Amino acid sequence: MDYNSRNRWMFVGEKLQMKGGHHCLLNFILVFSGNPAVVQHILKTNFSNYGKGHVFNRTLSDFLGHGIFNIDGDSWKFQRQVSSHEFNTKSLRKFIETVVDTELSDRLIPILSSAAKQGTVLDFQDILQRFAFDNICKIAFGFDPAYLLPSLPQAKFALAFEDGVRISSERFSAVLPVVWKFKKLLNIGSEKRLKNAISEVRGFALNIIKEKKQRLGEKESLDSVDLLSRFLSSGHSDENFVTDIVISFIIAGRDTTSAALTWFFILYKNK
Repeated sequence: MDYNSRNRWMFVGEKLQMKGGHHCLLNFILVFSGNPAVVQHILKTNFSNYGKGHVFNRTLSDFLGHGIFNIDGDSWKFQRQVSSHEFNTKSLRKFIETVVDTELSDRLIPILSSAAKQGTVLDFQDILQRFAFDNICKIAFGFDPAYLLPSLPQAKFALAFEDGVRISSERFSAVLPVVWKFKKLLNIGSEKRLKNAISEVRGFALNIIKEKKQRLGEKESLDSVDLLSRFLSSGHSDENFVTDIVISFIIAGRDTTSAALTWFFILYKNK
């Protein structure tokens, strides 16, 4: 987060304390809460009452499409049911265990061991982000970006995905939505970079989908058990639909996992 963005959110935070937890910024109301009971109420107990709305949907639709994080109502319920069914299968859970175990033993532990022996300083948060990204890509669509290697490569797909997430999120911090919409219309600045990133991410995902669909056409089901293969084998053949789902699950498993692991080690170190 840059200096101006940090100051903006510090300002909002100060106003929240003064106004009891909410702040109106150009008719856009921001509400923050760190209360677990409130979080449970919004995300679980009364989830249906807190739709994302058209502003959220329109802002993120270029990158997320109609994925589960960008929809409401029946569409959300359908994707939730489909995803829940797939994740509750023993074969997928076993596949996840195998993927994570392999990434740990073949990549993460050797890199950390080597750094410890040589006295090398590592950006541990970056290491954990790479670890999480490799895992979720292999789980989501059976692709190994090989982002966590000793050379710490700048993988094209990973960088495009990072740009897509970052620039899409930055749309919310624009003083006026018309700013990013105008840049999108003219295809300039950050919106041009976002367009290129989305093209890279979705193009890559579509190529994998087409390859798997071709193999699926040659036999009844795919041998691989990644999430994408399972969706295709279950009859969900719409390319945009499965692409949106896969992108959403990469987001779900990427930053959440790395952030949780980073804080775990910080808290463990300072206990």
